Amino acid sequence: MEKKWKVLISEEEIKAKIKELGKRISDDYKDKKLLVISLLKGSFIFTADLVRCIEVPTRIEFMTTSSYGHGKETSGKVDIISDLNISLEGYDVLIVDDIMDSGLTMKVIKEHLQSKNPNSVKSCVLLDKPERRKADITPDYVGFTIPDVFVVGYGLNYGDYYRNVPHVFTFDN
Repeated sequence: MEKKWKVLISEEEIKAKIKELGKRISDDYKDKKLLVISLLKGSFIFTADLVRCIEVPTRIEFMTTSSYGHGKETSGKVDIISDLNISLEGYDVLIVDDIMDSGLTMKVIKEHLQSKNPNSVKSCVLLDKPERRKADITPDYVGFTIPDVFVVGYGLNYGDYYRNVPHVFTFDN
């Protein structure tokens, strides 16, 4: 049976929400030294659009993590594939990721970054799936709270494809 796409969040809804998040973050980080850390690969599109809506000076760095491989389910083990090579002292860190489901990746990364002595560490996710949470963590900034469905598009991949689709969709069998 061929899979059909069902749009869950439209391109227009995403753009509007990112503008709103950018305003909130700009207000919250006014007079602070903001460092945005994008968790690759999934968050690169969201991060690029988000930082263009942040109106305070912003440094951007990238980390690569892995907990999924090519499957639909998290492996439960979080690997840091590439870490930061900078001092975080004096920075207020905002970790940006595409989705928080189990929360394991964000918990591990947040603890890892806190050990590097920044002023603060907060998180921002485009999508939050609280039904799947395994770690005791809640994102500080959330674009959309979604049900427990497998989602693709706008940075989220399926078999390393579909990241370039401008909306978030699910497969409707």
